[in-house]
Amino acid sequence: MNFFSVMMMVLAVEAAPVDFDTEIVPILTKAGCNAAACHGSATGRGGFKLSLFGGDPAWDYDEIVHRLEGRRINPVSADTSLVITKPTEQMAHEGGTRFEYDGPESALIAKWIEGGAARTRSRGLVRIEIEPRHSLVKLNDDVQLRVTATFDDDSQHDVTDLSVYTSSDPAAVAATDTGTLTILRRGRHHVVVRFLTDVQTVQVTAPLTDTPINPSKALRHDWVDEQIINTLNALHLAPSEQADDATLLRRISLHLTGRLPRADAVQPYLANNDPSKFSRLVDRLLDSDEFVEYWTYRLSKLLRIRPQPTNLPATQAFHGWVQQQLKEDRGWDQIAAELLLAEGDTHEYGPANFYLVTGDARAQAEYTSELLMGVRLSCANCHNHPLDRWTQDDYHGLAAIFARVERGRQVRYTTRGEVIHPATGTAAVARIPGERFLSEEADARQALAEWLTSDSNPYFARAMVNRIWKALMGRGLVEPTDDLRATNPATHPELLDRLASEFAANGHSLRRTMRTIVTSAAYARSSRATGDNAGDLQFYSHALSTGLEAEVLADAIADVTGIAEPYGSQPLGTRAIALFTPPESEALEILGRCDRSDSCEASESSTVGLTTKLHLLNGPLLNRRLRDEQGRLSQLLRSGANADQIIEDFYVAALSRYPSDEERSYWLGQLEGAPTEVDRPALEDFLWGLLNSQEFLTNH
Repeated sequence: MNFFSVMMMVLAVEAAPVDFDTEIVPILTKAGCNAAACHGSATGRGGFKLSLFGGDPAWDYDEIVHRLEGRRINPVSADTSLVITKPTEQMAHEGGTRFEYDGPESALIAKWIEGGAARTRSRGLVRIEIEPRHSLVKLNDDVQLRVTATFDDDSQHDVTDLSVYTSSDPAAVAATDTGTLTILRRGRHHVVVRFLTDVQTVQVTAPLTDTPINPSKALRHDWVDEQIINTLNALHLAPSEQADDATLLRRISLHLTGRLPRADAVQPYLANNDPSKFSRLVDRLLDSDEFVEYWTYRLSKLLRIRPQPTNLPATQAFHGWVQQQLKEDRGWDQIAAELLLAEGDTHEYGPANFYLVTGDARAQAEYTSELLMGVRLSCANCHNHPLDRWTQDDYHGLAAIFARVERGRQVRYTTRGEVIHPATGTAAVARIPGERFLSEEADARQALAEWLTSDSNPYFARAMVNRIWKALMGRGLVEPTDDLRATNPATHPELLDRLASEFAANGHSLRRTMRTIVTSAAYARSSRATGDNAGDLQFYSHALSTGLEAEVLADAIADVTGIAEPYGSQPLGTRAIALFTPPESEALEILGRCDRSDSCEASESSTVGLTTKLHLLNGPLLNRRLRDEQGRLSQLLRSGANADQIIEDFYVAALSRYPSDEERSYWLGQLEGAPTEVDRPALEDFLWGLLNSQEFLTNH
């Protein structure tokens, strides 16, 4: 290229008008002017309101150029414009100095004003690309990011200095305005990178120790283990040993059936030396009525099927329908589509009750997006989502789809109904979130169902497999499980993608995905931490203990003590998880059941809550069962069992294992004179201690 050509290109660049949307708005975002704490708040600040993070450039342009009688810009003397003198503190500014008066930001804004302060909309952002996306570095090392923006005019620009960098944990990784990251603490950390409306994350990993592990020693059963071990290897995090047979028997029984193993099944299983016994146990449990009963309970919580005393037939129909889907092993995609398209008598057709869970179209949109996409679309109600792609058009467009659903005993889709878009004051147009607007003539739910359950949908399968993973592994690959977004990345993104892909390929079968997870070596690890992995709560170097759900714990207490809990008019012995419309129950309230009026996904914990713990320690929930003459303890005493036999019986019933020699010796010593003499109060104390132990109260 000759000198003349180069000079012509330089002159062309200098003459090119400044693009408001892609050059001025990024300056305001970088300076924090349109952040929620400043002019991007719902009401603005100091009479000046910008769209949050520049999500609506048209609004911002109008606010800067036309409002306040046009006084925010001065075409005659651009560098005296308020839009420059305020953020540079040439005039008093509550927000302080946001950029320098003689810096490049002020110069570009001045050039834009001198050029006529037009909004030419010459190009739009397509995407940003960040390098490197994943870095493996040492402690205190620096990583320099480079951000390249691609626009719809096929141009690309380095926007590293115009992007905003937000560390997920500033104490772990520091991020400068120019995209330099400094690793301050070992572990895997994320930094959010924003340019205009594109928000992405980069991952930086500093091994937890300086000593690599030997990955060849880690047990692998399938591709799930390969993904887990790859991450543990990068972090220099050694996996714990595999759990023993008794632990796995109890763990898998609780996970798949919500019930402790039968006491008479423990000894035969432990004595069985067949190496395939666990996989055969898994298959037997997945094919059992107990599996259907327990996972009906879990899906009922997810769907928020809750007590409706004035509409019990509808609740029963919904619960019964869910149970039938599990019996038939129907795909989650088929279940979701039937829910979305449901119409009919809610007393007879269970899925129609999907539209009675919430009270209006907006609440239905939020519920549906959380349930079927794992997305918190509610953040886009008042403004575009600050941390994701969702806009107000997406939120109110989805609500518009449901606005035409007529609710009542009869659910039907009508030609009437609308929601008002707050930004326009007019009726919102039905829209598939993030995709396209829909015709008003057709039933928009059909298009929504087809898009949602298609294999190309990036949310549907991921949302469900992430929930299944959490149910079985104690923590979601993405947490919270109903908050899938680019700025909340998975701990193992490739694993989540593979699980979702396999889920779709296998007809969205819940059972198939569960079997894949529970037959992995990662699932079968001990919960006992070893050395450096003690602080690991997200990479699955050891199993995570989780508190038993209220209904599961109530059933476990009843099974171990032999005293059933009464539930209203239900037959004595009815399991808590089988209640399609749980009645008033002090026991379940004490144990912390979720009332399902909102999402129950955040209610599971690794420990029992303080209120529950106090009742277990001092209240009648346990104490009356320990003294009951019809209970297991009384029956054992009447049968002539000695203390040693009683200790062993309760260990097997409650913990699915035999007491160790040390435990046996300890308890016999506490029981004074055992095994030849039996002290009933001391045995009650023993049982009380066993039922208050973390080993009993958790799945581990």
